[in-house]
Amino acid sequence: MTYIQAIILAIIEGITEFLPISSTGHMIIGSSIMGIAHDPFTKLFTIVIQLGAILSVIVLYWKRFIPNMSSIKETLDFYFKLIVAFIPAVIFGLLFNDAIDAMLENVVVVGLTLLIGGVIFLFLDKLFSNDGKTNAPPSYPSAFKIGLFQVIAMIPGVSRSAATIIGGLTQKLTRKAAAEFSFFLAVPTMFGATAKKAYDYYKEGVAFDATQINLLIIGNVVAFIVAMIAIRSFIEYLTKYGFKAFGYYRIAVGLAILILYFSGFQLSIV
Repeated sequence: MTYIQAIILAIIEGITEFLPISSTGHMIIGSSIMGIAHDPFTKLFTIVIQLGAILSVIVLYWKRFIPNMSSIKETLDFYFKLIVAFIPAVIFGLLFNDAIDAMLENVVVVGLTLLIGGVIFLFLDKLFSNDGKTNAPPSYPSAFKIGLFQVIAMIPGVSRSAATIIGGLTQKLTRKAAAEFSFFLAVPTMFGATAKKAYDYYKEGVAFDATQINLLIIGNVVAFIVAMIAIRSFIEYLTKYGFKAFGYYRIAVGLAILILYFSGFQLSIV
């Protein structure tokens, strides 16, 4: 992997991780076109740079994550709700780890779920208008139900962001509130997944040279900066215009993956 390739993948990660368009699908296309999808370091790189994306959420919403003397109770309530929402992913992840890994190797699954999810997104604005919705944080039962929606995102191509935002909409949250809770829930979820995958590589005895360490540092910095911009832009766009454009985009990417795959182009899950 070159520095240019690392920067390109980090930009893709930063843009797609929190938008409901599947970072997995975009990583497949990006890494395959650059011819580095089968490189073991690429797979580790795409996992580790998620830490930069996670940090962008904490920095942008630091007041929610770091309490002051007058908001300790509110912050603890916030953390407990994230734990409640995170529990389903932990349980289902442990129970169905092998099945999830099998699906992660299937490019067709990614293409189809992007396509199907795109069609669903075309109708979200009609199904879930902001009328009568609340910007208040979800209740504990609602947080758990959103966590159940996150489990659906274990199917590659669904998009963790898409699943949890739809989950939030079903719990009477506004588009903005649903998107923000999706960002917050990404912190423990992505950190847990990143830590597990990194530990798996560590057990396999993977060693890094100085160049690879530099690539990981640059990747995290770029992913952090780009993710901050993407989150701010997404919230503003979503509040004004809704989901339809993301539906059309998902359909286009899903079709592109399926067409490339069945045309014989070598696509690979990173």
